[in-house]
Amino acid sequence: MTAAPVKLTFDDHVPLQLVLGSVGEGTAADDLARTAGVAVHLRGNEVTLDGEADDVALVERLLRQMYSLAKGGTPLAPADLARGLDVLRRDPRADLRGVFEDVILTKSGSRRPIAPRSLAQKRYVDNLRRYDLTFGVGPAGTGKTYLAVAMGVRNLLDKRVRRIILARPAIEAGESLGFLPGTMEEKVSPYMRPLYDALHDMLDPEKVMRMMEHGVIEIAPLAYMRGRTLSETYVILDEAQNTTIEQMKMFLTRIGTGTRAVVTGDPSQTDLVDGQRSGLAHALKVLRGVEGIAVANFTAADVMRHALVQRIILAYDRDQQRRARRSREGEGGGERSNGADESEVH
Repeated sequence: MTAAPVKLTFDDHVPLQLVLGSVGEGTAADDLARTAGVAVHLRGNEVTLDGEADDVALVERLLRQMYSLAKGGTPLAPADLARGLDVLRRDPRADLRGVFEDVILTKSGSRRPIAPRSLAQKRYVDNLRRYDLTFGVGPAGTGKTYLAVAMGVRNLLDKRVRRIILARPAIEAGESLGFLPGTMEEKVSPYMRPLYDALHDMLDPEKVMRMMEHGVIEIAPLAYMRGRTLSETYVILDEAQNTTIEQMKMFLTRIGTGTRAVVTGDPSQTDLVDGQRSGLAHALKVLRGVEGIAVANFTAADVMRHALVQRIILAYDRDQQRRARRSREGEGGGERSNGADESEVH
């Protein structure tokens, strides 16, 4: 039901402008009109909302909470208004302060803190604090690996662990890794680049180098984990959809006293060949309900990258669903996604 326009008056126009400043080619007011179905008119320190009663009430809660954040000095990015709207849509009683001010780290050389920017990210971070083993499952761009690395650095700085180990299956290298020139680090560096980038975003490069030289931070392919027992360590297995069942079991049984482990990946994007089943999809199935393990699921709606990335992911998801439907109906036959096990993990 369309209600009479609602006028909101704020006591300071500066934080209000931070909330409703320019976004892309239009303004935040234009974006709200498109995404929330509410016309937003800004004049000085007054905002008028016009639309369906429920939509207006949602946008009012959003603006009041975002204004409070901006006035309190919380750094806000242009995309945070849309993310705040998504949080309140999923949970109308949510407190945005509890999400946006849950600071893990402050980026090296930046005022902008590393903190959850969505409800899914907030729940993920809460799981990382609470559980000894957390799975972060979902598409690229949702912050799974980045937040896991940030939590690892936080635990290291707070002396809750003695070291951080970041591992990835170097599947692209196959069996040829040992024949590549250079040291082990030089051989695997291209596959570990995202992990290096995350660390350098959080710590001074010189500090990262010193920590790596002293073994406080280690970045290595998954194969180098075999035979080790990890105690008082924050260990992250990234791109876990590319592990085999045997590799995943090997990794999970490395966990020792005082260790926190995080496994991240997207079961729909496995690069395994010859019909190999993803160790991530299998682990999520067999470990369901095991005490001390948390699973945080992300969707395309949680993508923190450019909005186009979210639309691309959704388009691929729709295509995968169409092909699966045709296959079930016996019309498509042939091509099937390597991510067929994804239905087992949600």
